[in-house]
This record gives sequence, structure tokens and C-alpha cells, in this order.
Amino acid sequence: MSDDYTKKSNEDTNMFLFWGCFIALITTAFGFITRMFLLDDPAITETLLNLDPAQVGRFKGIQIWPFAISIIVFSLIIDKVGYKFSMIFAFVCQFAWAIMGISALRMAGSDPEMASRLIFWGGLVLALGNGTVEAFINPVVATMFDRDKTKWLNILHAGWPGGLVIAGVLTILMASLPWTIKLGIIAVPALIYFLMLVGCKFPAQERVAAGVSYRDMLSEFGILGAAVVGLLVTLQLMDFFPTGNKYLFIGIGIAMVLAFGAYTKSLGRPLMFILILIMMPLATTEIGTDGWISGIMANAVTFHAGWILVYTSVIMMVLRFFAGPIVHKLSPLGLLMLSCLLAIAGLLALSGAKGVAIIFAAATLYALGKTFFWPTMLGIVSEQTPKGGAMTLNAISGIGMLAVGTLGFPYIGALQADKEIEAVATVAEAALAPGLVVAGEVASSALTDKSIYEIIQYKTLDKDAVEDFVMKADEANQETIRAAITQAEAGSAQKALANMAVFPAFMLFCYVGLWLFFKSKGGYKPVHISDGH
Repeated sequence: MSDDYTKKSNEDTNMFLFWGCFIALITTAFGFITRMFLLDDPAITETLLNLDPAQVGRFKGIQIWPFAISIIVFSLIIDKVGYKFSMIFAFVCQFAWAIMGISALRMAGSDPEMASRLIFWGGLVLALGNGTVEAFINPVVATMFDRDKTKWLNILHAGWPGGLVIAGVLTILMASLPWTIKLGIIAVPALIYFLMLVGCKFPAQERVAAGVSYRDMLSEFGILGAAVVGLLVTLQLMDFFPTGNKYLFIGIGIAMVLAFGAYTKSLGRPLMFILILIMMPLATTEIGTDGWISGIMANAVTFHAGWILVYTSVIMMVLRFFAGPIVHKLSPLGLLMLSCLLAIAGLLALSGAKGVAIIFAAATLYALGKTFFWPTMLGIVSEQTPKGGAMTLNAISGIGMLAVGTLGFPYIGALQADKEIEAVATVAEAALAPGLVVAGEVASSALTDKSIYEIIQYKTLDKDAVEDFVMKADEANQETIRAAITQAEAGSAQKALANMAVFPAFMLFCYVGLWLFFKSKGGYKPVHISDGH
């Protein structure tokens, strides 16, 4: 009887911990979507901050890549500092962002420069907190449910779309209210999970309980994994300090990899390295698109484009709660291959969708595709590299977020800038100002060359130069010309979604390869430390 009571008590404790972790993830989604909606508001980005699409991508990216830094750093030390300390740190950061964002908006009229800085750097603080949430919730849940990791990680990560839905609906419905109130709603779920978890006793991580050494944990990640992190960190340093010595930053990246290699003396597991490479386009497909979707579709719909993100998030939330039977039916890799096909179809359909019914049908395809990407990848990493403990489980998320923050968001913004130029060039030359379009292309004098850390090269329309061309036309035709240009620009961003289908296409190729590899070994099977592996 006492054994049954103890078992029931442990199960109750685990579920209380699980739901606390679930609400913590909801809080990260609150911070993500409210800040993204803020940056999709032209009154903020154009009037207050004077940003072009790629620069908006940088402001969005600042709340992504620090997420990766915190999750990776805490993965290295979380077994030392403890899950509770990590939870408290996350709570403080998320609360600090609410204060910074509200303060920025209150002073925007009198000191727009300081307001811009607070909004920008507040994104970094928020990201550090959000990353730390992932750093403790993933290993906690994987440890509590070590025999069914993929199922419970999928259920846990229903909290992400769940938070997007709740915060997204609230933000849209509060359209007439000040942004200070919209940004402040993150405090509600933050306080709930803090009060739930601050008195809890967290379990020992699976790797720690099994006695796997710290060095062995890092060896699963290895030099190859460290090299990817070093590259992405170097790019971010070059972006943050554009006037600095880039060779110094390259040296920092190399030193990180060498130090890691000297300690571990391991290249890392080849499977882990392949999963790392897949995670970068995966994160861009899901998080990158989610972050841009409202701005991209704004000119394609007559309603608030945020409803599209809310709609896809509802689908994700529901399906992740029922991930268990789906995973058992298809296997993790089978599920991911199907997800890639649906994501490709969804992105291609969204890029040209017109009309409410067609847009939501395309969004349904995209939602079905992206639903299982993130948590199922975490499940595979945890199931195949259990000796990696919190490090491999969280580092895969960190690298994904680092990639989408440093490369994904700016790249999607650059794609939109390119599509804008293409759209103007395809407008009939007869309707445009003389000389603006030459041989089907926009004249170079109407373009401005730009670059993001010397890797992403793109051009933007020089509005003043375009207006100069318009003024060269007959006065009677000038308004017609302006209208044609405006119409071409308005529908251009949506077309960038088709280019993004290359990311799930690459992932599909990789997943098919992994499926064939496991099939040659008798099929996909989870690895358990307790079984002697």
C-alpha cells in the first residue's frame, strides 16, 4: 500500500512540475509574439525606428540569438547551479523585458533614440530569459518521462503554440489599447510559473543519475558541434560590432572551438552533427516564418494578419497534445519526413494565396508541416544521445535559435527586399516613370546595396530616387505611376515564402538519409543509459 502511495505521490509531483514547465514555455511565447507584433507595427518600425525590412529582421533577431547563448551556457552549468536557480533567472529576465518595453514606449515621444535602444536591448534580455526556460524544462521533462521522451516533449512544446494563441488573440483584441498594456501581459504567466516552481524539488538529470561524466557529456557534442556554434557566434559578434576587427572575432570563434576540442578530445557523434545541421533550416522554417508571417501577409488580407499565426498555432497546440499515437504509428523520422512534405506544400501555397479561404487552406498545410518539427527533433536527440544529457538536448535548440537569429530572420527580410524590387520591375514599363525600368530591371540608380555581416548581400529600393523618376513623367501620369509602384510593392513580400520552401526540402533529403541509415540497422530504436548503452 505504501509503495502504491509513494508511486502516486511521485506521479502527482511529476505532473505538477510538468505543468509548471508548460506554463513557463507559454510565457516565452507571450514575450515572442507580443514583441514580434510590436515590430510589425509600421508606427513603431517606420515612424519611430525608421527601419527597412532587413533591419527589422535584425531587431527581431536580437530576441532570438541570445536565446541560443543562454540555453547553451546554461546547458554547460545547469547541473552545477541547479534547475531552480535557472528558473528564477529566467523569470527575472522576462519581467525585466516587460519593464524595459513599457518604459521605451512611454518615452518614445520625448526621446525616440533611447526608446529604440530599450526596445532593441530589451529583446536581448527577453531572449536570455526565454533560452533559460528551455534550458531547464527540456531536461526536466526528458528525465521525468525517460521511457516516452518524444511524446512528452511534444506535449510540453504544445505550450509554445498555446502561448502564441493566447497572447496573439489578446494582443489583436486589444488593438485599441496602448502597447504598454500589450507588452505588460507577459507578467501574468511569468508570475504563475514562478509561484508554482519556486517551492518544488527538481529531479536529478538522467545523465547525472547514471554517473556519466561531464567530459563524456561534452564529447557527445564534440568539436564539430562546437565549430558550428563558433561560426554562428563569430557572425553575431561581427554584426554587433560592425566597426570592430573582424579577425579578432574570428579568433574568438576559433579559440572557443580549440578550447572545447582540447578538453573533450572528441569530434562528437556523427549523428549529432547531422542533427545540428538539420536544426538550422528547421528553426528558420518554423520560428523564422512565425516571426515574419504577420508582416509578410499584412497586404494580402483585409483582417489583422496576426490571425494567421494564431490559427496555425491552434493547429500546432492541438496536434502536439496527441503526438503520442502519431509518433508510435509513423516513428519519429517518418513523422518528420511527412512534416517536410506538408511544410513545402504550405509555403508554396501561401506564397501565391489570394482570398480568405485559400489563404487559410494554405496556412493549414503549413501548420500541419511545422507542428512536429521542433519537439520531435528534441526527442530524437534525447533518445539517441542520452549521455549528452542537458548539453546535447539543449544545444540543438540553442543552435537552431542562434541560426535563425543571426541568419534566418535577416535573410527572410532580405528576400522580401529582393521581391519588392522584382515586383516593381515586372510592372509594365509604360506605367512607370521613364528610365526607372531598364531591360526589365530596376535601374541601378534607384537601388541601394546593403549587406549583413558581409554574407547576406541584398538591395533595397531608394524611395527618393524612385520618386525622382516619377517626377520625370508627365504630371498627369504621376499619380498613376505612384499607384502602380505602391501596388507592386504591397504584394511582393508574400512571394518570398516560396523561396523559403528550400529549407524543408533540404531537411527532407536529410531525414530520408537518416531513415535509410536506421533501417539498415534494424529500424529506429531509442537508446537508454539504464539499459547499459
